[in-house]
Amino acid sequence: MLRTQLDHIVVTAPSLALGVEYVRDTLGAAPQPGGRHARMGTHNCLLKLGAAVYLEVLAVDPAAETPRLPRWFRLDRPGPAGPGLAAWVARTGDIRAAAASGAFGRIEAMDRGPLHWEITLPDQGGLVLDGIAPMLIQWHSEPHPAASLPDSGCALAALEGFHPRPEAVTGLLRAIGLQEIRISPSAPGRTPHLVAHIQTPNGLRALSSAGALDG
Repeated sequence: MLRTQLDHIVVTAPSLALGVEYVRDTLGAAPQPGGRHARMGTHNCLLKLGAAVYLEVLAVDPAAETPRLPRWFRLDRPGPAGPGLAAWVARTGDIRAAAASGAFGRIEAMDRGPLHWEITLPDQGGLVLDGIAPMLIQWHSEPHPAASLPDSGCALAALEGFHPRPEAVTGLLRAIGLQEIRISPSAPGRTPHLVAHIQTPNGLRALSSAGALDG
């Protein structure tokens, strides 16, 4: 039986500095420098949210060459001016079996320093069901990235997804053995969006995608 679990959540921003500022202002904790993704023309910062769970702030790397592939997580597309929660990534031990339906996109090998992994990439740098369903990742290096991050005092309490076709999202999640997030119908006038509830030293805080503010 396939089993997957939440690996990390992804905040995208017009610049890495703006994304870090957004997370720090919302959670009271600053993401740590990560590195560059040469194949995708992006760079990141990371915040520990659990033993094997983290938050990634991701932005276009202005020092990078234009990548051959479309940048992941819709970073090549015009979008909201500010940063926001864009997507999430689920970890699996058998990415080929988990992605066999084709709904998650093609599998690509990636690396960043000593880290090596495979990840599913939807066509044209898109998201799976508007980011409410996850991209899939299989790590081929140890330890997990969260293991080397300092304790942030923050922990992911819950992840909620809102979509006009919640049954489509839950069907995909059920097929890969994942039941960690709650999927609900999006309200009239609202676009699909995610909300991450994060326990911080100052209480429960929430990070939302831009769609949570529509309407």
